[in-house]
Amino acid sequence: MNTFPDLSPSAPRRRPRTAVKALVAVTAVAAVAVGGAWGAGLGPFAGESGPDPEAVAEARAFLADWAAGRLPAAAARTTRPDRAEEVLSSFTSGLDIDRPVLTAGKPVEDEESGGHAVTVPYTARMPVTGLGTWTYGAELPLRERDGEWKVDWRLSLVHPRLSGTEKFRLEREEAEPVRALDRAGRALSADAHPSLAPVLTQLAGRTDGGGPRGAVLLVDRATGDVRRTEAAFGTRTRRDDGPLRTTLDARWQSAAEQALKKAGGKNAALVALRVADGQILAVANSPADGFNRAVSGTYAPGSTWKIVTSSALLLKGAVAPDDVVDCPRYLTVGKRFQNVETSAHPGATFRTAFTESCNTAFIGLRDRLGDGELGEVAKKYFGVGQTWHVGVPSYDGSVPEPRDATEKAASMIGQGRVQANPLIMASVTATAVSGRFHQPALVASGTEDTTVTEPLPPRVVSGLRSLLRATVTEGTARVLAPLGGEVGGKTGTAEVSEEQENNGWMVAHRGGVAVACVVEEGVTGGGSAGPVVYGVLSAGPGV
Repeated sequence: MNTFPDLSPSAPRRRPRTAVKALVAVTAVAAVAVGGAWGAGLGPFAGESGPDPEAVAEARAFLADWAAGRLPAAAARTTRPDRAEEVLSSFTSGLDIDRPVLTAGKPVEDEESGGHAVTVPYTARMPVTGLGTWTYGAELPLRERDGEWKVDWRLSLVHPRLSGTEKFRLEREEAEPVRALDRAGRALSADAHPSLAPVLTQLAGRTDGGGPRGAVLLVDRATGDVRRTEAAFGTRTRRDDGPLRTTLDARWQSAAEQALKKAGGKNAALVALRVADGQILAVANSPADGFNRAVSGTYAPGSTWKIVTSSALLLKGAVAPDDVVDCPRYLTVGKRFQNVETSAHPGATFRTAFTESCNTAFIGLRDRLGDGELGEVAKKYFGVGQTWHVGVPSYDGSVPEPRDATEKAASMIGQGRVQANPLIMASVTATAVSGRFHQPALVASGTEDTTVTEPLPPRVVSGLRSLLRATVTEGTARVLAPLGGEVGGKTGTAEVSEEQENNGWMVAHRGGVAVACVVEEGVTGGGSAGPVVYGVLSAGPGV
């Protein structure tokens, strides 16, 4: 049983947030899974009449800090920093909430306040570890005092029913250990494969007809009496059909777990799947217990997303591999974008821009795509954003239409509000090299496929395979060059926040297997995720 108490120890403190003028808004929805806060100017409210943009910016920054786990920074944006930090810490840790996703809505000005009070509604998606996501709506009240906007602290802004007399309590009903087999009938267990622990917990719920069971309860602070059930997870139907057959391969799983040790103890996740049919061969998470970040995590995919961006450009003939594109050191679109290590490539071709992961070149091509075109391509050809039935709870990606020019620029390079995880990016890689999306599956039978996609044209597939191969032979994925056969890859570096190092990404394919890995705060993709991907591809058996 987990309880949200009146008082609790403060969460571990991160480095103090650098002071930033409130006019620089922070995109709250990007601050998820491992952080992901990303500055995007004034967003959709720039230039519009209505609530003071500084108030909106402060609300979004508060949500971003809270979602990224920067609780001291979030609390400092309120009128009661001491109390705010205490309650936010109690709420998230007491209810086993891992990486909230907090999305700001349309702000409303209090007309009677003379412009000194604004309310910003938001939607909270709270992943309760091992159970599922608790979704609810709440509101942030903001007030201007002495020319400075602050979140007007009160318990109800965390949840409308949180009060001085009522709080929340998490109760779990333990599921029996699952009897799971790999694709060849070999037994799978958390003892033999520790990194599978969160996956096996989720599969345990599947074998008894629901998911892992539990509930978030609203209780009386004084008596502990239950007032209502706020969220319930799982069902109580019981069945026993024998061991559960999965698509996993114990040999690939062992290779993945061994390779993940190369992440140096950082939070990391990896997925390997078959290109031909999307069947998942390995799911590895570090740390091994708790959150299944490989399948349910929400991350900005960084430059690995350029696979999808390149697909969109190639589909409409907006660019060809040998076209010369501009790759300056910096490019300003509402904010200044730059390349990794502020590199520049004068006279670069599009092929070079892809292999060297030139952000400014891709951003410079943004006007060749319609505002919603990148999301349409992701959904239509790669299945991203559709509902996947993998066999365990999964996050299936989001590519919302950009709200302004800055956000569109960011989406071209897998930043802004574009969200994915290793499962999604392994699938994206498989689709790119095969031409057809296959819904990933972790369970051998009984999963429903409701996705509807179209195959990529052969010319686009040929172009993508060539670009991925060139990135290994002459670009940023050279760490994979010693591997034999046709190996293609793409690195990614994704901004998280001012207080955190960048996340490192790498995706690759070899011998009919696609792999994706993210290393939180790995700094660069080639340096952090690269050795992990090399390790699993070099050790994994054929399929």
